[in-house]
Amino acid sequence: MAIPSEGENIQIHSYKHNGQIHRVWQETIVLKGTKNIVIGANERTLVTESDGRTWLTREPSICYFHAEHWFNIICMLREDGVYYYCNMSSPFVYDNQSLKYIDYDLDVKVFPDMSYTLLDEDEYEAHRKEMGYPEVIDKILYRNLDKLYSWIKQRKGPFAPDFINVWTNRHHFHKQLRFHD
Repeated sequence: MAIPSEGENIQIHSYKHNGQIHRVWQETIVLKGTKNIVIGANERTLVTESDGRTWLTREPSICYFHAEHWFNIICMLREDGVYYYCNMSSPFVYDNQSLKYIDYDLDVKVFPDMSYTLLDEDEYEAHRKEMGYPEVIDKILYRNLDKLYSWIKQRKGPFAPDFINVWTNRHHFHKQLRFHD
């Protein structure tokens, strides 16, 4: 499998279980790329929805993707703190300058105080029936949801106290490099 290089600009493609494109983020700069982990950053990037609508992200974000866990984590840097949007999803694949995953509807929003809430259970149930998610997917997702909750409570991965500082500093470094090119 190809691995994105640090400093490379990639797209992020989110799909649904039926293979349909869900959402595309036009530009994300790779801060770390290994076979198991991709950490990226974007700021005011163009997002295209499946119906063609577009919008710009509002705040800088650090994005965390893993090739073995069934979730990804978007750390949104706002004035009042870091908010985390966690998508229950397939592990990522990297192909043709694009990081790709299947979005499985369930989301967890984590607030700056590390309280959290599960979102979109109704959407998950509707899509599970409509697209025929196999029972094994259901079990994998709920097992990974428990793992995600554990990470939040233990302040592990992107929830660790120093994660945001390390990766925002790396993002600023890459922005400076581009500014001087």
